[in-house]
Amino acid sequence: MLKHSLRWLTGLGAAGALVAASATPAVAAATIEPYFQDSTLAVGATPTTRALFLYADEPTVLTEVSVRYDYRSLANKITVAPADGQECTAPEAGVLVCEEPEDVVLHELPPIGSGTYRNVTKQVRLGLTEDAQLGDSGDIAVSFQAAGGRSGGYTSNVRVGEGVDLAGGPFTALSAKPGGKFTVPLAVANAGDKVVNGFVAVFDLSYSIRTKDRFSNCRYADDHLVSCQFDEDIPVGTGLVATLNLELAKDTYAPTNQSGYAQFMTISDFEDLTRVRAAVGARAATTGSGPKLTLTEAPGRMRKADQTDVAPGNDYTGWTIKATGTNGTDLAAIGATLQGTAGTVVTATVGFRNNGPATLDKTNGDFEAATHTVVELPPGTTAVEVPDSCQLRQGTRTYQCASEMLLVAGQSYTMKFRLRVDRVIPNARGAVRVNAPCECPAGGGFQDDIKPANDKATIVVNAAQSGGGQGDGDGGGGGGGSLPITGAPTILIAGIGVLLLVSGAGCYLLARRQGSRFAA
Repeated sequence: MLKHSLRWLTGLGAAGALVAASATPAVAAATIEPYFQDSTLAVGATPTTRALFLYADEPTVLTEVSVRYDYRSLANKITVAPADGQECTAPEAGVLVCEEPEDVVLHELPPIGSGTYRNVTKQVRLGLTEDAQLGDSGDIAVSFQAAGGRSGGYTSNVRVGEGVDLAGGPFTALSAKPGGKFTVPLAVANAGDKVVNGFVAVFDLSYSIRTKDRFSNCRYADDHLVSCQFDEDIPVGTGLVATLNLELAKDTYAPTNQSGYAQFMTISDFEDLTRVRAAVGARAATTGSGPKLTLTEAPGRMRKADQTDVAPGNDYTGWTIKATGTNGTDLAAIGATLQGTAGTVVTATVGFRNNGPATLDKTNGDFEAATHTVVELPPGTTAVEVPDSCQLRQGTRTYQCASEMLLVAGQSYTMKFRLRVDRVIPNARGAVRVNAPCECPAGGGFQDDIKPANDKATIVVNAAQSGGGQGDGDGGGGGGGSLPITGAPTILIAGIGVLLLVSGAGCYLLARRQGSRFAA
């Protein structure tokens, strides 16, 4: 189960750099799986900060946690030092043991109902000694122990590379209609004092931004661009530019602003970030079969030493595309009709359907739901099991439920309420309301529904007319009989965001960055 959840983290993004492989056998629910990212360290650079990530498939609190860093294979080559003030000891050369000052509580990762829980231990700094030389490499075995015999470990690779500085080009603004095509520049420069020997551009594009190109040095998830790798050198003080042919999907909500970003990484840094995909059973996104995406005035040279970006704060570029015209969304509530005798438990499958024509995309760094749905229980019933995304409003029989951030046109989003029939009341009616108000940090429900008349549906228990089966049957409801989609859509969001989520840098970090860039 946890393996499957980790494959979501590393693979099911629309622009995710990884695409999920086939399912693997489930593991025990209580298993804690650690992850410590690979590192390429540069001679003469400031130390790199890393943290041990802990994943679980259920809410978990770890007490009396200690973390052991065993880097004896790199003895006299690297240093490992505490970064967050934790108490650490060195029982022998090449080993550091740090005590966590507080309990480590694993919280659920977005979207709501993802089923994956994560937290990090206190950070450490990885640095190089004077004896480290270009090309050195080894392993650092990171393990944890906690009360109750909870333990686990992960072996990470560390190598000594050359420090460089990649810089992204200026931000670009343009406009297009839903379904319209446009081009954007992909600009990168060498802002350091050493030649950059190849690099990777990793893309974080809105769900609506697509491409029909299939370059042989790029990877794709369906029509979403994931990453492109370039072997060209970038001489000191120069910049290279390519042109990307993109388009807005026909179901783009309009008017809106759609955004895209590209982060530039050395090939070694990209390898450090993505080696985890093998550990969780994921496979790479699809490589294009067309010509190579080329950069202007780019000499084709072989990669030399391992390199790492020692000044990553300027290594990205971005684009804002104004979606013009009008293209709205109709969210229609899905109710249920149930039959049950006193004492039986029935299942109400309720929610809503996005009737389109536009996909509703509220993806952002705040992880707020695209809309909220309230479910009012019919009289004479008691909820014995409710979805994780729903909370009971105090003093009522109404549950408020958060949706996902991305609601794809033509898809249904349903959830199951298991209701006990306490007493039979003919035509006992409850209600389902989509686009319900919510006192949330990012505002309430979706306010611009183009057909609000269908925002409400009923939950009827023991209707007078002949209804569904008794006992533990499933409730029917609108949506044209389409299959419910209760998890995150397979085509989701944010490639670099997903990668950064796995690595610990935080999802959608790029969307929060601002500032001027060099002119290539």
